[in-house]
Amino acid sequence: MDVQDSQKDWQDSQKNWHDSPQDWSGPDGDEPAVAPALPAGADQRDAPRFTLLLRCAKLIVDGREYICVLRDASDTGAKLRLFHPMPDGRVLELEMPDGSRHAFDTVWEREGHAGVRFHQRIDIRELLDDRTDRPRRQLRLQTASKARLAAPSLADRGELREGRIVNISQQGACIESDAPLRLRELVRIESDQLPTIHARVCWRRAPLYGLVFETGFQLEELARLLERSQKAADPTPGTRSAA
Repeated sequence: MDVQDSQKDWQDSQKNWHDSPQDWSGPDGDEPAVAPALPAGADQRDAPRFTLLLRCAKLIVDGREYICVLRDASDTGAKLRLFHPMPDGRVLELEMPDGSRHAFDTVWEREGHAGVRFHQRIDIRELLDDRTDRPRRQLRLQTASKARLAAPSLADRGELREGRIVNISQQGACIESDAPLRLRELVRIESDQLPTIHARVCWRRAPLYGLVFETGFQLEELARLLERSQKAADPTPGTRSAA
């Protein structure tokens, strides 16, 4: 599991699950983000299946990618932990750990969490099934951050080379640059939206290079940095989709 949440966070989520059923409703008593359990005697084949999760997922808003944590889910909706306000946009999607995407509307948002309703029902059993034919890897997020690169192989040129961060995870990134970087070479990456990063080249298919960071990011740190980067790349996002 990619999410490195604290034990306290886990305990809080357990407490909220058992003791605070009102968490499924919005701050003003809005319709719950996912349907409540059916009464006794109802047809259980149609019963929603609530599940407590701690899994990292992607928020995709008008093509821009952000990090969230999938906390609770059913076949009709989910409760998300956010690291920043829900981004504004017209097309909202949640990309699950298995790679599937689901369009949703935001029902409520408060105190770093949001309740969302899927446009179409999902199969919660597939979400819970860790067995998959696709190899699991750390969450990678697309970004358009410009970068400036410095490396020993470029030192004789006496300047930083321009590049672009194609995608980024907690432990590495893919960059695009015409700089002739060497395998295992230590590279310094500077960006207006990210702190200075030191990383080593682990693969190359010029002009693309795979990097492993010398020091990785905490999940929340990376989430907030990405949100800032996405704002800088698109300062005039659309209007938030209404529930």
